[in-house]
Amino acid sequence: MDSIILNHITKQYNDFALRDVSFAVPQGSIMGLIGENGAGKTTTIKLILNMIRADAGSIRVFGLDHVKDEREIKEQIGVVMDESCFYEALKLRDVAAIMRNMFKTWDDAMFSSLAKNFGLPGNKKLKEFSRGMKMKLSIAAALAHRPKLLILDEATSGLDPIVRSEILDVFLDFIQDEEHSILISSHITSDLEKVADYITFIHEGRVVLSESKDKMLYEYGILKCGADDFAKIDAGDIVSFRKSGFGYEALTADKNAAAHKYGNMVIDSASLEDIMLFTVKGERK
Repeated sequence: MDSIILNHITKQYNDFALRDVSFAVPQGSIMGLIGENGAGKTTTIKLILNMIRADAGSIRVFGLDHVKDEREIKEQIGVVMDESCFYEALKLRDVAAIMRNMFKTWDDAMFSSLAKNFGLPGNKKLKEFSRGMKMKLSIAAALAHRPKLLILDEATSGLDPIVRSEILDVFLDFIQDEEHSILISSHITSDLEKVADYITFIHEGRVVLSESKDKMLYEYGILKCGADDFAKIDAGDIVSFRKSGFGYEALTADKNAAAHKYGNMVIDSASLEDIMLFTVKGERK
């Protein structure tokens, strides 16, 4: 079963549009949503959460209609955006009191345990919290009503590597029973390489690819060569290329086939960042 299914979603603005966006988040998995700033990641998340309405297409969460069954769905979702949504004069006990009245499944003991594990001070107001502490609080609050699905928009952005590592461990624990799922948008692709099972890449409002992360990292590669060898590469064998002072680098979607065909050239594995960079900035042959 898929936790989220988007079918042919379109949303038009004056200067931007999501066009025919389709992908699914399998239950028990982490889906990473990547793309450059302005590609449509946050718009996609807002559409799933029914914060804005699509012009066309359908969205189902837990098999339910995301508009008609919004209240039932949101009881089972934890949401973390890139900025804390809590009033800065509050303390932890105030946050707990608010959330207790919002969610039937709110668990005070779980919230206290998460806050303690995250090192969050109970005697300070939120305005005294660092960005990392505020993000940990948002995640603790999202988890403490025991959701089946977490939706996170740039939740690790601007955090130091140690804090990010702590948070990524929490995400991995969350999906261990294979019944919980996570959709997380991030421009920190190295984080997604550590935890994501699937990747959906959105560029200029369209889905470029949506598939297993391991498949992507196994199949994509970068050919490195001089001008003479580059001229011998068939255009159909590469996604795009970049020219540098040292020669050419070309992204291929099948590095094993390329290694067989162009055995004299250097072929390195491609990271998620490489795939994004070549797709967004690379030239077509």
